[in-house]
Amino acid sequence: MRQIVTTDIGGTHARFAFATIAEGRVAKLSEPVTLKTSEHASFQTAWEEFGRRSGVDLPDELAMAFAGPVGGELLKLTNNPWVIRPALMSEKLGVERFTIVNDFGAVAHAVATLDDSAYSHLCGPERELPKAGVITIVGPGTGLGVAALLRQEDGSYEVIETEGGHVDFAPLDPLEDRILAQLRKSFRRVSVERLISGRGLVNIYDALAAIENRAASIRDDKALWAAALEGSDSLAAAALDHLCLSFGAVAGDLALAHGANAVVIGGGLGQRLSGYLPRSGFRDRFIAKGRFERRMDDIPVKLITYPEPGLIGAAAAFAREHP
Repeated sequence: MRQIVTTDIGGTHARFAFATIAEGRVAKLSEPVTLKTSEHASFQTAWEEFGRRSGVDLPDELAMAFAGPVGGELLKLTNNPWVIRPALMSEKLGVERFTIVNDFGAVAHAVATLDDSAYSHLCGPERELPKAGVITIVGPGTGLGVAALLRQEDGSYEVIETEGGHVDFAPLDPLEDRILAQLRKSFRRVSVERLISGRGLVNIYDALAAIENRAASIRDDKALWAAALEGSDSLAAAALDHLCLSFGAVAGDLALAHGANAVVIGGGLGQRLSGYLPRSGFRDRFIAKGRFERRMDDIPVKLITYPEPGLIGAAAAFAREHP
């Protein structure tokens, strides 16, 4: 039994915790420490701050979930200016062994290891996640994360990390045609995460305001999300409705592309939307796949409710690589 540091680095926050590894599995996860990435110049300074707050010498083993592609000599966050050079881990951090996985790859490792109590049911058949086959992992946060988990009957599994949040947005009705036209005025290419993410709500809200030739009066992101979820502003509420519609369509497209027999919703905004998604148009768009509607309606869609799936998933990936 040994202790490592596990961290989940996103566009907005960096989360750190200690994980206890025993027999190739995560036995325990400490209370996490959350730091704002905007308040730290680099991962190294955030690591040092975690060490100061912990009051102990940090272990020389590290598991990292990283919000961006993880191959190559230089890792760049998709929605954050930090860069990480794996070759300098030992020199800069005193780390001798480490594992780095994509942030949604980490969520997929978490899904592979957590039991059914870690989820709430969203739509489709209310049954446990399948023990074999493909599970699509998708969720909005600062961006839109996507991964796939392939489970085998013998309990083994493989995680396929992707950048599926950057596929092209496809409008499905005349209003979405007009939303896309508005977004093209700001973005050379409109990917799905331009709509399905924390910032996506702002983008849709601004587009709807322009379409209606009215002022987009709420300019603070947090205030906009609060108004949308509360329904206190009609335009904000409409923007959230369209975000959920697009989310359902994209989640269904990904499940079809992956050949999935289940979908798990993660991401920082996944839990925030937990009370809203079931009464939104998410399910209708998820199953609206023409000849495949019956198949889509037989796919269970669950929301991961485990509080820190990225942290435990990164630690699980480390334990698998360094048992």
